[in-house]
Amino acid sequence: MISIIDYDAGNTFNVIKAFKYLGIEVQLTDNPEEILKSSGLILPGVGAFGPAKRSLEKKGLINVIKNAVLDKQIPILGICLGMQMLFEKSNEYGSHEGLELIPGEIIVIPEKHGLKVPQMGWNENQLKKNETDFAFIANEYTYFVHSYYAICDQQYLISTVDYGVEIPAMVQNKNVFGAQFHPEKSGDVGLNILKTFSEKVVK
Repeated sequence: MISIIDYDAGNTFNVIKAFKYLGIEVQLTDNPEEILKSSGLILPGVGAFGPAKRSLEKKGLINVIKNAVLDKQIPILGICLGMQMLFEKSNEYGSHEGLELIPGEIIVIPEKHGLKVPQMGWNENQLKKNETDFAFIANEYTYFVHSYYAICDQQYLISTVDYGVEIPAMVQNKNVFGAQFHPEKSGDVGLNILKTFSEKVVK
């Protein structure tokens, strides 16, 4: 079963609703045993990096997630802030260590070209990796709400969007996936992302 990690920092209601719409069984849990026997993991996230990281620490889930992903090779999909937490560090209101599952760091979106920060709304994905199960995201619009973005090597990019700078929209490092946008708010293409991830992990 796919487990949505419950750490009081995620848009869990809409994520669960999206999976239910797809007919895919998921559970919301902060139980280490349940997480470690999952077929796949979802790390949602809304809010700021620091408090979210502290919430994971308070629940004792940092090493649990790393064990699940690195040792047990359980696939994980991070959503919005959840994606950012997959990286090594963030400078959002201070310096914070991430889960270190994807090399790179999180920095603030620069205000330029008349674009407002945060980025709020729909933006068009440009495919950066042809060999991916998510190639259908090419030229599709997905829904973003964020002020910070990831800086990482091109090898980890599935898609990007242009918002004054090139912003990673979907990323992958082996069994670690991330979506900076909200799939659960991105219409049919977002639902297809959740469906495709589920098909990869549920045998």
